[in-house]
Amino acid sequence: MATAANPAKTGIKPAAKDYTFVWEGTDRKGNKLKGQMIGPSDGHVKFHLRKQGINPIRVNKKLQLLGSGKKPITGQDIAIFSRQMATMMKAGVPLVQALELVGRGNENKSMAEMIMQIKAGIEGGLSLSESLAKFPVYFDDLFVNLVEAGEKSGALESLLDKIATYKEKTEQIKKKVKKALTYPAAVVVVAFVVTGILLYFVIPQFEDLFKGFGADLPAFTQMVVQLSKFVQAYWWVVIGSVAGAVFAFKQAHLRSENFRRFLDRAFLKAPLFGDILYKSAVARFARTLSTMFAAGVPLVDAMDSVAKAAGNIVYTEGIQRMKDQVSTGTQLQLTMSQSNLFPAMAIQMIGIGEESGSLDAMCAKVADFYEEEVDNMVDNLSSLMEPMIMAFLGVIVGGLVVAMYLPIFKLGQAI
Repeated sequence: MATAANPAKTGIKPAAKDYTFVWEGTDRKGNKLKGQMIGPSDGHVKFHLRKQGINPIRVNKKLQLLGSGKKPITGQDIAIFSRQMATMMKAGVPLVQALELVGRGNENKSMAEMIMQIKAGIEGGLSLSESLAKFPVYFDDLFVNLVEAGEKSGALESLLDKIATYKEKTEQIKKKVKKALTYPAAVVVVAFVVTGILLYFVIPQFEDLFKGFGADLPAFTQMVVQLSKFVQAYWWVVIGSVAGAVFAFKQAHLRSENFRRFLDRAFLKAPLFGDILYKSAVARFARTLSTMFAAGVPLVDAMDSVAKAAGNIVYTEGIQRMKDQVSTGTQLQLTMSQSNLFPAMAIQMIGIGEESGSLDAMCAKVADFYEEEVDNMVDNLSSLMEPMIMAFLGVIVGGLVVAMYLPIFKLGQAI
């Protein structure tokens, strides 16, 4: 598919509020052309096409809704996109052509649509960083700033490679943390559902059987029977309470900074999982700082992006305070020590990096070490959680079963 040349040479900048237009036209030889271009209006697009020697036949605005009825775009999709772009740029493929190839070959339709809109933005006169910035949900400040640094320094290929490595490492550690948290959460949900089914459907059948015994039921059995009656009568209250609690939790987490701060502090101090979250935050700090510093971003400017990428409000606020201290001339090692957020080994290694002038390399080593620590801790935790989860299910489900069979055992002893 032939596309128009970059209209940036005309000296006319696109308006701040742009749309994507799909156009069809013919060149001076009568050959049919088609493509996409970003602009504030169809007249703007037609003007640029005519300046390039293209006679526009049809120009239509394209809807820019991403993911509607399609597979959503995930962090893994962005990581793969970064690696593909880095590989193609290193191979000497022109930027617009690389975006075309990556977009057309992407199996995720939402991702493919977004890539084509990024390509259209570049064809409309935007830089790659400006085009990426139009999708802040998927490309954060760190991503955009690194791309912009690569464009200004003429080293976009190497910066894209660093971004790809950073995204891959970040997604890997996120998966590890999610694996550690999702497994027990899923078991709790399953235990809740199984318990509800037993209380609502199974125990009433045993209750009818017990009525013919003519003897007093054990206290434990009576408690379970009363609980079953409550669930049958007020099941909607139970489900509504759970749903309401989940909704209230999400709203509080979304709207209240104090609530998020409380949760993040509590999670960091939680048994079993707290150490994993702590070391993953340290690894994310070191990895982000290494990537930014290696890209030539000044330390003070880099700390802003590092704070936003921390993933924990405690670390976000702590890093912002560190940035204020660094901006006054304080060494990074000293600010880390005063924050009480980092282990001694990480502080010492970063201090060595500062003194030797190899801060990016030392941060990368710190990130590698703690990412491996998180990896090992998640594996160990998974092995430890299996017997604990089996015991938990045994106590919950087994307790209900024992409560139902106690009267039968008592009847057998009486006979």
